[in-house]
Amino acid sequence: MNDSTIVGPTVRATRPGKQGLYDPQFERDACGVGFVVDIQGRKSNKILRNALEVLKNLDHRGACGCEVNTGDGAGVLMQMPHAFLKAAAKQAHITLPEPGEYACGIIFMPRNSTQRRRLEETFARVVQSEGQVYLGGRTVPTDNSMLGETARASEPFMRQVFIQRGADTPDVEAFERKLYVIRKRAYNEIRVSTLGGAESWYVASLSHKTLVYKGMLLTMQLDQYFPDLRDERLETAIALVHSRFSTNTFPSWDRAHPYRYIAHNGEINTLRGNVNWMRAREAQLESSLFGDDIAKIAPIVNVNGSDSSMFDNVLELMVLAGRPLAHAMMMMIPEPWSKHETMDPARRAFYQFHSSLMEPWDGPAAICFTDGVRMGAVLDRNGLRPGRYWVTKDGMVVAASETGVLDIPPADIVRKGRLQPGHMFMVDTEQGRIIDDEEIKRSVVQEWPYAEWLGEHLVHLKELPAAPKLPPPEPELLHARQIAFGYTFEDLRILMAPMARDGVEAVGSMGNDTPLAVLSQRSRLLYDYFKQLFAQVTNPPIDSIREEIITSSDVWLGPMGNLLEPRPTDCRRVELKAPVLTNEEFAKVRRLSLPGLKVGTLSLLFRAARGAEGIAKSMEQLCDEARRLVEEDEVNILILSDRGVSRDEAAIPALLAVSGLHHHLIREGLRTRVSLALETGEAREVHHFALLIGYGCNVVNPYLAFESLDGMIRDNLLTNVDHKLACANFAKAATKGVVKVMSKMGISAVQSYHGAQVFEAVGLRQDLIDQYFTGTASRVGGVGLDVIAEESLMRHRAAFPERAVTGPALPAGGQYQWRADGEFHVFNPESIHRLQKAVRTGSYATYKSYASLIDERARNLSTLRGLLDFKKGDPVPLDEVESVESLVTRFKTGAMSYGSISQEAHETLAIAMNRIGGKSNTGEGGEDPERRQPLPNGDSKNSAIKQVASGRFGVTSEYLVSAKEIQIKMAQGAKPGEGGQLPGTKVYPWIAKARHTTPGVGLISPPPHHDIYSIEDLAELIHDLKNANRAARISVKLVAEVGVGTIAAGVAKAHADVVLISGHDGGTGASPLTSTTHAGLPWELGLAEAHQTLVLNNLRSRITVETDGQLKTGRDVAIAALLGAEEFGFSTAPLVSVGCIMMRVCHLNTCPAGVATQDPRLRERFAGDPQHVVNFMRFVASHLREIMAELGFRRLEEMVGRVDRLEPKVALDHWKAQGFDFSNILYQPDSGAEVGRYRQIDQDHGLDKSLDVTTLLDLCKPAIERGAEVEASLPIRNVNRVVGTITGSEVTKRFGAAGLPEDTIRLHFTGSAGQSFGAFLPHGMTFTLEGDANDYVGKGLSGGKLAIFPSSEATFPAERNMIIGNVALYGATGGEVFIRGMAGERFAVRNSGVDTVVEAVGDHGCEYMTGGRVVVLGPTGRNFGAGMSGGVAYVLDEDGAFAAGRVNAQMVEVGSVDDPVEAEALRALIARHAEVTGSTHAAALLKTWPRTLARFARVIPKDYKRVLACLQRAHDQGLSGDEAVMAAFEENSRDLARVGGN
Repeated sequence: MNDSTIVGPTVRATRPGKQGLYDPQFERDACGVGFVVDIQGRKSNKILRNALEVLKNLDHRGACGCEVNTGDGAGVLMQMPHAFLKAAAKQAHITLPEPGEYACGIIFMPRNSTQRRRLEETFARVVQSEGQVYLGGRTVPTDNSMLGETARASEPFMRQVFIQRGADTPDVEAFERKLYVIRKRAYNEIRVSTLGGAESWYVASLSHKTLVYKGMLLTMQLDQYFPDLRDERLETAIALVHSRFSTNTFPSWDRAHPYRYIAHNGEINTLRGNVNWMRAREAQLESSLFGDDIAKIAPIVNVNGSDSSMFDNVLELMVLAGRPLAHAMMMMIPEPWSKHETMDPARRAFYQFHSSLMEPWDGPAAICFTDGVRMGAVLDRNGLRPGRYWVTKDGMVVAASETGVLDIPPADIVRKGRLQPGHMFMVDTEQGRIIDDEEIKRSVVQEWPYAEWLGEHLVHLKELPAAPKLPPPEPELLHARQIAFGYTFEDLRILMAPMARDGVEAVGSMGNDTPLAVLSQRSRLLYDYFKQLFAQVTNPPIDSIREEIITSSDVWLGPMGNLLEPRPTDCRRVELKAPVLTNEEFAKVRRLSLPGLKVGTLSLLFRAARGAEGIAKSMEQLCDEARRLVEEDEVNILILSDRGVSRDEAAIPALLAVSGLHHHLIREGLRTRVSLALETGEAREVHHFALLIGYGCNVVNPYLAFESLDGMIRDNLLTNVDHKLACANFAKAATKGVVKVMSKMGISAVQSYHGAQVFEAVGLRQDLIDQYFTGTASRVGGVGLDVIAEESLMRHRAAFPERAVTGPALPAGGQYQWRADGEFHVFNPESIHRLQKAVRTGSYATYKSYASLIDERARNLSTLRGLLDFKKGDPVPLDEVESVESLVTRFKTGAMSYGSISQEAHETLAIAMNRIGGKSNTGEGGEDPERRQPLPNGDSKNSAIKQVASGRFGVTSEYLVSAKEIQIKMAQGAKPGEGGQLPGTKVYPWIAKARHTTPGVGLISPPPHHDIYSIEDLAELIHDLKNANRAARISVKLVAEVGVGTIAAGVAKAHADVVLISGHDGGTGASPLTSTTHAGLPWELGLAEAHQTLVLNNLRSRITVETDGQLKTGRDVAIAALLGAEEFGFSTAPLVSVGCIMMRVCHLNTCPAGVATQDPRLRERFAGDPQHVVNFMRFVASHLREIMAELGFRRLEEMVGRVDRLEPKVALDHWKAQGFDFSNILYQPDSGAEVGRYRQIDQDHGLDKSLDVTTLLDLCKPAIERGAEVEASLPIRNVNRVVGTITGSEVTKRFGAAGLPEDTIRLHFTGSAGQSFGAFLPHGMTFTLEGDANDYVGKGLSGGKLAIFPSSEATFPAERNMIIGNVALYGATGGEVFIRGMAGERFAVRNSGVDTVVEAVGDHGCEYMTGGRVVVLGPTGRNFGAGMSGGVAYVLDEDGAFAAGRVNAQMVEVGSVDDPVEAEALRALIARHAEVTGSTHAAALLKTWPRTLARFARVIPKDYKRVLACLQRAHDQGLSGDEAVMAAFEENSRDLARVGGN
């Protein structure tokens, strides 16, 4: 590190560059955003003051790092305050012309005055050369007295510059374009130059319309730091504010928002692809408005900026090139149009046409945008960020991430609304009115006849004539080609059969303990060197099962149009519904011959005799030939084909060819002129298709996979399906699989995934990456093109041997289940036998023989840690080393849920860990409350770690208060980016009871936590859970991937006490094999990156770092400690200790050892004993002590992060493992001794400032201590979060799950409640709120009661206004909730017991609900009842729209309320709602009850209905309740309609 970047012992003056495993490009941020606008455009200082107040009330959405007075960023954008600027400029001896005739900007500059002067002179030259007049600048007054050391050390010098419009610049629009060109040129001539101080140069804003003040500040510091902002002459009609939460604490003055046009709360998941495509478009850009200036503005995207700034770069270009702001936003963040049956055809045509010009910028986003006249906001297609607004009677609009950010008397509010998924909201101060989504989009889509253009030019594949004949299958060559392309018998039987038979991807279990591809002795396909990336914490994965309506698999073939000036013919493309094509579909593409569409074919074959050099040469020829076809022959659909493999001709690996050509065409500026279609024998599993599309391929035809299916049908490996159906099923499963893989990354459209490269390579050398996979992370080096070629040729030689072999069998494979002649597995019969013998006999010597099998694998290398050795030190005597008893308290068992494993196995692990003072983990399936009682012998079955996963199964107040540690499962090693999976055959009645679900119904948890769509959401859940149990540590479980270090830093800033970095190879009860094998990274990489980044951020000392993932021996633990961990998790090894023999059939419920089954007959075979687990843990600790003594460490803390005591193994006898580079893993950040390397400081959770601690606990003391009744009224603000939860936890601790008698504690609040109002409230607590509330109302409600209604002074109709936010009642298990007014998205998601009435809901209502009753007295959004498997909903369907298209009918049926008893119960619930909330709407409905009842749609899950019918039949037959439930389980679990997993 350069010395100049350090100020003082630990303070940085600039952002650190890439070092070790830390890479600044993976920094993430999220935030709070808001604006205040005067609708009539009346400028005043009040608008600015109000906006700054909004900003301060969003403070909890920002963050600070290791210094409490250094923020991540805050800023404000306003209209040009002419009166103020005129006076300020005058003091600097500058005379400003009239508004519109000059521009002003704020520039961050170096503090050195000589450097500053030189930069300003250069800037002035650029201004003059563009025909504008440089008037001069003023120094912006600043007061840095309140800044922290980091902010002060990196503080730029602030200059305000003034530019007068040139005489030849015709109008203000042309002036704005010139300012853009000036800024772009200044960046190229100053920022990236060698001029002194250039690294400080940043133009915060430069415009004749708007001005931005921002910096690395806390929200409270903005107007203190900039005295200008306190000047009453600053007048504006628009003010946009932003509070930033970054995952890192590094200097980031320039990364504060707002940017030039936007402030953004969210994350762009498709960024790498979007940036690549923008770079590819630059060569084709033309604009009559820019003229020759277009050549001066490259690069369009500043790749050193944040994702928000890159979005802003592209938006700015499109607006300046002549597009209206709303039009440009609709292109960049389109609605999910392809599956929206009721969308206006003109709007659909707009989106369809523009898909030819640009792919969506996809990800969770609430974006506020302005051009200085119009102020708008748009929400992503899935509604993943909050956005609320109020409109007042005096013509002011206040919008923000939360409601209640300004104190406005209720009587002054005329409307309370929310941003809706994919919708836009705009205030036009010129027209003096609010324009709603419908009107905005209507005016945009009617600008041109898009539908007409599409009708004329767009080609639909399905409408093309069928090809006269297809290439005939060649059964006699099938076998040789399968071997040449690396097929195994396992591929056919395990992967392809379920895809072809049922149209679903294969499911497996127990993780992956085979070697990394680069360490395998076998020839592995190039695909196996890549690992899928996935969303965690900073953005959510998407639920592609239940929220399928927002996904799209549409793809197009043909050239892209000119982004800036489109023509009707730009949509001259072929539209396809999916990227995986059958042979019939591909034949249509091959013979396509239409005006404007031209197909060319390139062969991917090379002469096998030319060896490795042949591939490199052939790739050069391929690129040259492609360039010729595009430039000279004007081919715009290029087919790459590897048909024709023979003894002499081998195939270039398809992924190498596709990605290499894709990047070559980008570099040549030709990529947007051509589409790539691949015809390959190689691709056959989901991971292959995902990689090919992710690296630039538009469509794939896996011809050999289809021929293999034909062979499987002939050989009776595939029965009850004909060839045509098998191929259609296979293509469907492959496409669904790709959608699932991209949705793990939070990407919803294949078009956005195309070229997005969301993968990391493990074991590929950097030169190979740079040439063929540009921009992909590969951080430990590895093999080059020579080895990839050799692996390809090994397969080719096996397929075409020198001497003919009679019918050679396909290789067994052995990747997914151990086979004697298959791939190596770390847990194999020998290692399992030795471990089980050791723990059963208590023999440490036998354990050591097991450990030597695991640790000393000279030949069978399989892990990165296997390539590392200890550097010897000065040994210490063993008796001076920390004791076994002390070390085992750092050990934990992994999160294996009750449901995934049997009751016997689950309880055995808990008893064992409690005996040694370690911790066991409930997993995500809840826990039987009876286990909290100690056993007579003093043992305890209570798991110390209570996991909170996305399904929220059994997460009650009682569950949480019994924890020593609460773990938020963000991701799981075996299937990161996906939810837990429990097949219906394992959901026995006792499992369903613990999970509050329906017996026999398969459970796939939502991929995202619906209350964690960003880093500040995670901070909120950490805060919620800390409130639910103040004594417990809060832990966050992440999975290793590139960038996990910055996420871990964000987790530390979000106040987690523990962060767990899991490896990719962890076990699981059920998971798609694509995920088990190809997602996530080894923990060695993730752990080292997390430790390095936390140390760089000076956050390591405030958080405990834990790791897990196939830890098996003391050596594994020692390496983990040296890489940065101080706690350690074990899952598979303890299971093996209690009897698991790794049959990998957990998902089938047929475990022969009784470990991973719920079948009572198989459970009888369980032979495990807590002592076996105790023995294992003690053996590992003893082994660890021996290593510590050898290395000279007395205490484990001394070892943490000591990578200097590790070194790469030398003289490896392995044909692939030669090119490794461990310098990044073994890197030590250059931080001083005062920076802690292990946890030493407790996190400050800020509980002492909460309303509960300051007020409610004292108020409710009589109730908590002696059950006396309490009643009180209190004011509440949006900054009062999680109100009632601490008080509720005290009630639960005292009185257990039963809580208090009804209405013992009655509290009435007035105002706007913060997030998580009433979370986890137990029985006996009743809260009423007069006002409104934010997101997560009643989260985890555990028997309490809530009523929320507008103030009695409010004049707006409650039923048409927003009263609560998104994701209410998430995971609630009991109680009552009455909402007078509208709720946002995902109301009652995972509700499993609450009765509630609400007057309207947004999209995805009652998603994945498993119990309770929901009554909606008004309209709903789309996708109601998706994944609902229990409980009943009643929706007032006034216009028939609900039944016609708003409900997701996959798992539910919609009918009327016919049973008189049920009808009366419904009426009583609505009457109670009217009584407690004063709802006039409910009262009116009750007045005409018979007519009202007829308009109710009754929504009931089919499975739940079956259970109710079984219970009724059993009751009629005199059976007991348990027998009836068991009968229902049998019926539900046999239902084949849910073969897809749910």
